[in-house]
Order: sequence, then structure tokens, then C-alpha cells
Amino acid sequence: MAKAATKNSTTQIAGHLKGVLADTYTLMIKTHGYHWNVTGPLFPQLHKLFEDQYNALFSAADEIAERIRALDVFALGSMTAFLETTVVKEAGAQPPTAAAMVKDLMKTHEQVRARIAEACDLAGELGDKSSEDIMIKRLDEHDKIIWMLRAQAG
Repeated sequence: MAKAATKNSTTQIAGHLKGVLADTYTLMIKTHGYHWNVTGPLFPQLHKLFEDQYNALFSAADEIAERIRALDVFALGSMTAFLETTVVKEAGAQPPTAAAMVKDLMKTHEQVRARIAEACDLAGELGDKSSEDIMIKRLDEHDKIIWMLRAQAG
């Protein structure tokens, strides 16, 4: 962070990053479950698309958690903490149709993207270039995924 960073600004950005971490990890689990349970004529394409997405989300969660630790704050590390912090609605017990999975993931990525944009803006305001850079990369990735899912949804 910039030299003028204060404990309060570090705590603020870390709090936002924790929300992004919880969203990212919970979305990763949802996407992984959809990968396992997708059916129908688009199975091969969606199975692979969802696999690529959950792997990318896992890597992103690791990068976000490591940034939180670099700020000398503990990262969330339990499903209880993730579920208490996330805006992501878990998938239900019964898997939806493939089309409903695509639409649900698109909506969920949009929700997560909104939280990332907030964290990005705050990091920029506070002069935390490292956190801002990570959030910019995440925004780009979610934009690409949203585009792909929207194209799939028709």
C-alpha cells in the first residue's frame, strides 16, 4: 500500500477483500457442483466450461487470500466464514437444468463482479495498487465469463 496507509485503511481493504474471497470460493464450489451434475445435449461443452471456470476461481481465491495475508490480516478459511460473508446463493440440493445452471452462474458472476468493483474502487482510493491490480484482473476475468455464459444462454 502507499506509504500513507493507515491501520484503518488496511482493515478497510482487507474487509472488502474478505468479501471477494468468500464470493470467489463459494462461486467456485457452486460451479464445481454444476460441473459434476450438468446433463443434456450440451454436456461436453458445459462440463469443460465449468471445469475451466472452477479451476480459475480456485486460483483466484488463493491469490486473494494471499493478498489479505500480505496486508497482515487473517484470511477466511472455513465454509462457515465464507457462507456468513458471501453474497453468493448456494446451489440447491437438486441440480437445475443445464440452461438454468448457465443463467444462474451468469447472474452470480454479475453479483460477484459488483463486489469486486467496490473493492477495486476502494483500493484505488486508498492507494493500494497491489489490491487494485488484483481486483482489476478479477473484473476482466468475470467480464469474460459473463460474456461466455451470456452467449451460451442465447
